[in-house]
Amino acid sequence: MARKKAPEPKPAACEVCKGTGEVSRTVEVGRKRRAVGKQTGFCLNCLGSGEAPTD
Repeated sequence: MARKKAPEPKPAACEVCKGTGEVSRTVEVGRKRRAVGKQTGFCLNCLGSGEAPTD
């Protein structure tokens, strides 16, 4: 009988987005650049996958 393969380990979570794939940025408006809120977008480090990039 053949042995069962061990499951592959989960990839490491991205340090920038903590594995969510999204990051928040402060939205600033006006000449004085005052903060009015936050906007979410995908993480540029892992491109939204949530996994740490491999080099």
